[in-house]
Amino acid sequence: MVRAVVDTNVLVSALVGHGKPRIAVLRLFETHSLVLSNKMLAELMDVLSREKFNQIKPSKVGEFLSLLARGSKLVNPSSISGVVPEDPDDDLVLATAEAGDADYIVTGDRHLLALKQFRGTRIVGVSEMLELLE
Repeated sequence: MVRAVVDTNVLVSALVGHGKPRIAVLRLFETHSLVLSNKMLAELMDVLSREKFNQIKPSKVGEFLSLLARGSKLVNPSSISGVVPEDPDDDLVLATAEAGDADYIVTGDRHLLALKQFRGTRIVGVSEMLELLE
């Protein structure tokens, strides 16, 4: 069973779109293990409350967050800082992966993808994750 942290950008795409991000999140959610933290869920809620996502009904956002919270392995990450100086928010994703002993981080973030791996966790894009799940 694959344990994967799915970055906020992929989760947002999974909610608002119908393409590869949604397919990847559903596959991980249904047959593998999603690893998240309350801090990541809070970040997702913050992002989805921004004006550009006003077209999404609050009930749909609430349902999505609730589903993620119930169906994921929630971990309490230790603080990690300075790994991604260009985007310090990315350190939370790395810390969550470490706390959850994740096999993969699935992201569209170029700073994280440039790392390729972090303390034994591979960092992959959505398409690569889908290939690995085949």
